[in-house]
Amino acid sequence: MLYSRRVEIVKDPVQTEERSFPSGYTAKQAAKLLGLSEAQIRSYVQEGFLHPRHGPRGELRLSFRDLVLLRTAKGLIAEFTPQRVKRALRGLKDRLPRGRELSAVRIIAEGDEVVVHDGRAAWNPESGQTLINFEVSELAAEVAPLAVEAVEDAKVNDTDMVAEDWYELGCDLETHEPDHAREAYRRALELDPLHPDAHVNLGRLLHETGQIRAAEAHYRLALRARPRDATAAFNLGVSLQDAGRRLDAIRAYRRALQMDPSNADAHYNLGQLYEESGHKQNAIRHLQIYARLVGD
Repeated sequence: MLYSRRVEIVKDPVQTEERSFPSGYTAKQAAKLLGLSEAQIRSYVQEGFLHPRHGPRGELRLSFRDLVLLRTAKGLIAEFTPQRVKRALRGLKDRLPRGRELSAVRIIAEGDEVVVHDGRAAWNPESGQTLINFEVSELAAEVAPLAVEAVEDAKVNDTDMVAEDWYELGCDLETHEPDHAREAYRRALELDPLHPDAHVNLGRLLHETGQIRAAEAHYRLALRARPRDATAAFNLGVSLQDAGRRLDAIRAYRRALQMDPSNADAHYNLGQLYEESGHKQNAIRHLQIYARLVGD
């Protein structure tokens, strides 16, 4: 398993910094995509459930994470009172994962509870029966054409783009348009060669296509820019392990665990490497920690 990074800075929507190139999705696009009214969307912004940026003309610009919350709201509106919907959204908004991991989420009813599955754990944001049952990846597929359209617009208006604009486009494109995502991350790095999150995500996309040495280079550049980046250290360990460099991989995983001792995958991979190296006690210790962390 490889990890991605997406750092989202949440600001008051009234005070959000404007950019000359408007990244994100307009309220009109979101309303058409999700079957909601623009008035409903604006009400959720006012309630503080969504944290959009503002475009150069003051228009709302919603993130993909905002769209997930709106899709959830739509599934609840037909069944519950506005107060009940708001309670559910309040529980969801602070617990959804970030970045690429968000696309692995499934929101579903189990008995009388709304439960979010993220592939490793399940949690209940608000108790009550509902008909919600959707995978976020389905929404990502619907959003992908809008993101591709944004990339084409960005190529025309690239003088207005900053590295963070290209980076955010890459995040939205990863699941269904990886080629466009790679291009977006490369453009981000042309503008900001020290953008650690762009290095991590581009490295992972290259890694997934078998370009392990190129991926390793990007992970190392991410760590040079941000030495305490646990995600970059973990992904570096995976790349070194895949390249057969066992001792280097062990060092990378140990570095990742120094920064994030709760990384179950790092404990598991490190346990495997220690077992292969004949260090049985170290292997057992890390595999036991892994078992405790995943609850099995």
